[in-house]
Amino acid sequence: MVNKVKIILLGLLIVASASAQELNCNIQINFDQISGSNKSVYNTLQKSISEFVNNRRWTEMTYTNVERIECSMNIIIKKAEQDVFTAEIQVQSRRPVFNTNYNSTLFNFKDNNFTFDYKEFDQLEMNENTITSNLTAVLAYYAYIIIGYDMDSYTRLGGTPYFQAAESIVNAAQGADLVGWKAFESSRNRYALVNNLMDEAFKKYRNYFYEYHRLGLDEMSINMTNARAKIAAGLSVLREANRVRPSAVVISSFMDAKSDELINIFSKATDKEKKDAIEILSDVNPTQIDRYEKILN
Repeated sequence: MVNKVKIILLGLLIVASASAQELNCNIQINFDQISGSNKSVYNTLQKSISEFVNNRRWTEMTYTNVERIECSMNIIIKKAEQDVFTAEIQVQSRRPVFNTNYNSTLFNFKDNNFTFDYKEFDQLEMNENTITSNLTAVLAYYAYIIIGYDMDSYTRLGGTPYFQAAESIVNAAQGADLVGWKAFESSRNRYALVNNLMDEAFKKYRNYFYEYHRLGLDEMSINMTNARAKIAAGLSVLREANRVRPSAVVISSFMDAKSDELINIFSKATDKEKKDAIEILSDVNPTQIDRYEKILN
């Protein structure tokens, strides 16, 4: 199999013999809301999920250990009835910024509709064509989403093949009686997220996502003024996308991931950049107006 070279921060080719899986994902199972439960099943579940997510090869690309994508999945068990679990899952991913010790959050998403079957010591397996387990389907979906976001941050629209893989899982789930996958259920579910990412209406946003990271954050250590100006110049893309599709999950997810970072970036900006940034960010995310005012401090 021919390895595809990942476009990395320093633009260096990866040594073909250095091979590792794509994800370095911290898995946490929180079962505090479940009283009198068998704790061992949750420990086994956590171990099984970690092995499934981190040991599986999700792409044909070659990664070194240091290039593995740092991410986390926090699964909060809300209800357990025999072998059926009702949960929420919070998924986050991040990537390093060039020439710094700083890691920028790429993806921050809470999925409130996660129900799955699991028996202790079950082997987690995945069928690429049909949904045989909602647990592995959801894990695989987010694995591809994480990789897609990471690739989009390094090259324009580089995440498309991985968003397509996530979309294929969504399509396969349409015929199953499973929550979280269908268009009519919610504007903030798995269907809605990948539908936004693959929608032509959000192509400008995805291009800005690349510019924000590669031409903005990664250039901060070289020329902070120019890098910040690049990020500022694209903020209007967020407002445009939000006005075309109000409350689109892909934009609200970006704001969830980036609000603190944007406040820090523009706190050091010119007066005009501060004013413009506050105006746009408040328009896109009006519930956080008070926080964006901190840019003036």
